[in-house]
Formats: sequence, structure tokens, C-alpha cells
Amino acid sequence: MVNVIKSPKGLAFKGSKLDAKTWLGQGSALYELGRYQGAISKFNRALSIDANNVQVLLHRGYAFCELKDYDSAIADFKSALQIDPQNALALHGQGIAQAKLGLYQLAVVSFDRSLLYDNKDSKTWYNRGNALLQLENYSEALHSFNKAIEIHPNNYRTWYNRAIALASLNLHLDALKSLDTTLSLKPTCHYAWNYRGLVLNRMGRYDEALESFEQSIRHRTPNPNAWYGRATTFALQGNAREAARNLQRAMKLSPHIYRLMARNDKSFDAVRKEPTLEQVIKPVSVGHTA
Repeated sequence: MVNVIKSPKGLAFKGSKLDAKTWLGQGSALYELGRYQGAISKFNRALSIDANNVQVLLHRGYAFCELKDYDSAIADFKSALQIDPQNALALHGQGIAQAKLGLYQLAVVSFDRSLLYDNKDSKTWYNRGNALLQLENYSEALHSFNKAIEIHPNNYRTWYNRAIALASLNLHLDALKSLDTTLSLKPTCHYAWNYRGLVLNRMGRYDEALESFEQSIRHRTPNPNAWYGRATTFALQGNAREAARNLQRAMKLSPHIYRLMARNDKSFDAVRKEPTLEQVIKPVSVGHTA
């Protein structure tokens, strides 16, 4: 799963000048309304009065993150850190922006530094875990998600990403338990149902896997990933006809993507040469529309 940027909680209005505080307050109100560009305009006014106001720099950095302008966000967080090197929120924000740019190793360093000054922020542990997943450091990712859960046990996303770390470590039963907790917290989480089906496929529990994919379909339409998951389940059972039928359902929206996935997915090896499936996954001739 991708990082979820949260509102910069805990930012207080500590501007040194009254007018800067006023612009900060107006910008913060716009930020909370999701009007990030307008918020940045207010923060710019505040910084024109008080260029070294850490709180304004932090708010503007998080607003830039929301607008996916991660380079500008990093610049603001770095400016804040030049003034206050131990500011955990600035380090956390810097880590978020670095991760969004694919700089996962740098992001982990930023999160680690943030945790030196505030190790009770579940979001920092969560985002650190996500960066470590991208680096395929699954043991450390699991540690991060466990720490996040100790602090905030009711975040279904943390339990879901914890399941990914566990499954990547081949701890499938534990991954399944983590997914069950995810779904107890958010029963409509379609992607958790899909991943549960995938884990159950790996465990050879095919009937339960099909039921998981069915649950996912009930909670989201269209849902090509769930239909693809069902196709893999039937393929693993040697049922080429049902595998082909479900794969075609997945391919309705994105035929090229799911055809390519099936051609490279070992789950289909047992039935790949069956005519009913071979016809579905064969390459499309140049100039032919799928």
C-alpha cells in the first residue's frame, strides 16, 4: 500500500509577529478545508513578514505535500530544520516527501531522526514501515508497524501493511490474522479482502480464497483485481475454463495490463497451455484492438 499523508497535527501558532500569526491562522483554516493552494498563498504572506517562522514553514511544507510538489516541500522542511534541527514534524514531513519521490533510504533516515525526538507518533512509525517495505526490508518494516500498533491499535491501514510484511516473510498464518484484524476494523476494505485471497491461495485454501475475492467484489465495483484473484485461484486448481472466464472479467477495463500479468504469473503455469486460457492470454497482433 502507498503512504497516506495526514494533516500536520500538533502544529501550534507560534509566530513571532501578530500579523504573521494571523496569516498562519487563515492558511491553516484553508488547509483543513483542503484548499491547499489558497493556504500556501496565506503562508507566503506570513513568511513575507517573518521569514524564519518554523510553524509557517511546516504548514506550507505539508500543503506542498498535499499538492504533490515534493521538492518544494523538502525545501520548506529543510529551512525549518536549519532553524530548529530537532523538530520532529519537520523531519517526518521531509521523510514523507522523500518517500513520495522514491528516495526511500533517505526517507528512513528522516523518520529515524524524527523518532529520536518523538517516538510516540504512530504515523511516523507507519510511514517508516512503508518506506522499508519498498526497500524490501520486511523484518524492520514489521517492527515499525508493530510499534505503530502499540501506539494506535485501531488503524486498519497499519494492520494491512503489517500483513504485507508478514506475508513477504512467508509468515502466512500471521499475515492472515493481521488481515482479519484489518477487516474487523474496516469490513468494507476491498483491497484487504483481495490480499486475504492472495494469502489464502499461497496456503492452498482455495475455497476460502474465492470467498475473500467475492467479499471484495461486494464492496467495490468495478473490481478487476478481485476477478484476477479469482482467476488465479481457479488456475491453481487446474480449472482452465473458470480461470479464463474470470480473467476475461478482469480484462474488461484494462485488457493489456491483466493479459500481461497472467502471461507472467506462475499461478497460471498448470493451465497455461489449455486452449480456453491460451486464447485469452495470447499476445494481440499489432494493429488489433483488444
